[in-house]
Amino acid sequence: MPKMKLVGVVKTDKMQKTRRVEIPRIKKYPKYGKYVRTRTVCYVHDENNESAVGDVVEIEESRPTSKLKRWTLVQIVKKAEKIGG
Repeated sequence: MPKMKLVGVVKTDKMQKTRRVEIPRIKKYPKYGKYVRTRTVCYVHDENNESAVGDVVEIEESRPTSKLKRWTLVQIVKKAEKIGG
């Protein structure tokens, strides 16, 4: 079975070799049919501490690395823009 790949935004980079990535989703509410924004939170293993907050990254499913980490960083799709100087 192929490994699942997703694209999301890094929200936290305070842990060593770990990133918290949020994947935005739009779900249709069953009863009323309204579309609701939700998010999926994934803890990602980043071996070289390459990514930072605001980066758009591609992640891949992997074997459990720790209690929460089940994903690994594949590549950084887009770096975050620095604000200020």
